[in-house]
Amino acid sequence: MSLFASKSAIYTTYKTLGLLYLFFVVGLFLDSFYMVEITENAQIYANALMLFVFTITFFKVTKRIKKQMLAAVLIGFFGEYLFSVLMGMYTYRLGNVPLYIPFGHAFVYIAVLCFSKAASIKKHRILLEKVFANSIFMYATLFLIFKNDVFGFVMTITTLLILRNKPRERLFYLTMYISVAVLEIIGTTYECWWWPSTAWNVIPFLPSYNPPSGISLFYFLLDLGCLWVYKKRHKITWKRMKNIRKIRLENS
Repeated sequence: MSLFASKSAIYTTYKTLGLLYLFFVVGLFLDSFYMVEITENAQIYANALMLFVFTITFFKVTKRIKKQMLAAVLIGFFGEYLFSVLMGMYTYRLGNVPLYIPFGHAFVYIAVLCFSKAASIKKHRILLEKVFANSIFMYATLFLIFKNDVFGFVMTITTLLILRNKPRERLFYLTMYISVAVLEIIGTTYECWWWPSTAWNVIPFLPSYNPPSGISLFYFLLDLGCLWVYKKRHKITWKRMKNIRKIRLENS
């Protein structure tokens, strides 16, 4: 059954977010403190699994998604070294940038994209956006009250305010927020990485939790980067798509 042709929202959710979150649990476990007690090669096993899954996914998706995955990996490498190594925004277990992380960015990006673009999901778009937005606000508020996560709350409110004027991208980014929150909770619980007690460990008036709730704000940069690369490499296609959208708006 084709994912985009499926009429079942449950099937679509399982094939995208369900498998993605399961992979979080299994894949990050290989680099967790549990595995470190057993072997010194924990991160190598996590890298190998990520490359294996990435390769299988890459050869199953369309040509356009392949290009987006490769762009996400390249931007992921740049972003990780910038935010983690140079800026010290967060720290990985071995003080490096594990190979599975940039490839994982692409995996998350594509899974969320396929979920939000599926016809069975778009039928319930308005309901899902309300449920997701309210859940995200409650999540960030609880982190603010019980974990003093001011940094995460500020990023969450910023995210929600930005999305008020982006109806076409709203479901994608709300789903991305939730997916990143799941990823961060699992990763920090396994002690694969950790966040400092304040934003960037240098802004004392922005206390943060490990992990901060609204960190998906930085995933917007990944998406914008992928979109920029696609537009630069396919200028004619992008211009044609913009014209089609303009005609549809005029007709409606």
